[in-house]
Amino acid sequence: MAIHFISDLHLADDTPALNQLFLDTLADWRGRIGALYILGDLFEYWVGDDDDSPYLEAPLAAMRAFAAQTPLYVMRGNRDFLLGAGFEARSGARLLDDPTQIDAHGQRILLSHGDALCTDDAAYQQFRAMSRSPQWQQAMLAKPLAERHAIARHARAQSEMNKRQTGLTGISDVTETAVRELLAAHGWPTLIHGHTHRPAHHRHDASSRWVIQDWHGAAGGYLQLDDAGIRPLPLQIR
Repeated sequence: MAIHFISDLHLADDTPALNQLFLDTLADWRGRIGALYILGDLFEYWVGDDDDSPYLEAPLAAMRAFAAQTPLYVMRGNRDFLLGAGFEARSGARLLDDPTQIDAHGQRILLSHGDALCTDDAAYQQFRAMSRSPQWQQAMLAKPLAERHAIARHARAQSEMNKRQTGLTGISDVTETAVRELLAAHGWPTLIHGHTHRPAHHRHDASSRWVIQDWHGAAGGYLQLDDAGIRPLPLQIR
């Protein structure tokens, strides 16, 4: 059966249409595909596995129901990098390292969120290295839940301000050097990632790179891998 890849949903408590689209998509695909890979930023932010926000109940329950019938994998993104074992227990999903290589339908596929490839953004790469350290994460998760939410809301507000000032093109794109180094280190597989909100298909010497379409409002897209290859498709709920 086909494998589907999605990324950059950015589910939040104030995105009801988007949240419902995710629920409908899981219900539509459950038991009908071979596996689902979510390659980062499933949530607008994730402040810890102990988050008891009411809006999380429905998507986590839908993920558990989906995972009971179909393999479900989730990669951490730049917004939900604090996903941990508690999330796995609540969602039924299996967390993946970034990057992760899979072999399916006769192809070697390398999966990544994509933010680590935006090496021209030195300030972000410094924050990424710091926020992935066990010491930083332990200190963050030790804070009261309300304080973590306040920190996340502030970061989100700053991000939205930057978007209004620069547009989505303000999101750094990957660099050719970083992509080539990653592909070469893994023997030139096909690379699939999200993060940049620039859906496209790129060629890199003996390999290629697919960027997944982000979700917004009540629309989105995904990549489908089957014996015919990889192709981008719009979401169409039956």
